Amino acid sequence: MHIDDALSLIREIPDYPKPGIRFLDITPLLSNPQAFNAVTMRFASYAEPGTLVAGVEARGFILASALSHQLQSGFIPIRKAGKLPFVTFSESYGLEYGSDTLEIHIDAVTAGDKVLIVDDVLATGGTIAAAIELVRRCGAEVVGVLALLEIGVLSGRAFLEGKYPDITVSTLVVS
Repeated sequence: MHIDDALSLIREIPDYPKPGIRFLDITPLLSNPQAFNAVTMRFASYAEPGTLVAGVEARGFILASALSHQLQSGFIPIRKAGKLPFVTFSESYGLEYGSDTLEIHIDAVTAGDKVLIVDDVLATGGTIAAAIELVRRCGAEVVGVLALLEIGVLSGRAFLEGKYPDITVSTLVVS
């Protein structure tokens, strides 16, 4: 399946999870094996050999784990506060409709590791910035950020590029 056909399966749900929010639902894409494979293959084209893949909870896990499998690489979960069983680093951040905290195990990655961060949506950039900070606190290098969707009007890309000019941000769909 061509990547454009795969991406056309994403549907918009208005006023979810709150009035005024346009939720982009990727479940039709994920349930189509050819579409999911097309996205995974496109994501793989952004990765360097030996790169670990960190996924941001929750939908980022789906994309990141498929990518890490494709790359035959390790998968690093970045979870919401209180979900990881071992000692963690924590980082709070703002969302377009609230705030939250992410965590990573303190030994999830180490100095010298190269990490690609994957999430489903780039909105304000707060979630991905928190993930970048967590990976860096572990001593690893963030070599790139991948997101399936980008909500352009929220300026997350500009925020990330201003704060982290050395990290390439790539998305497949800008809405």
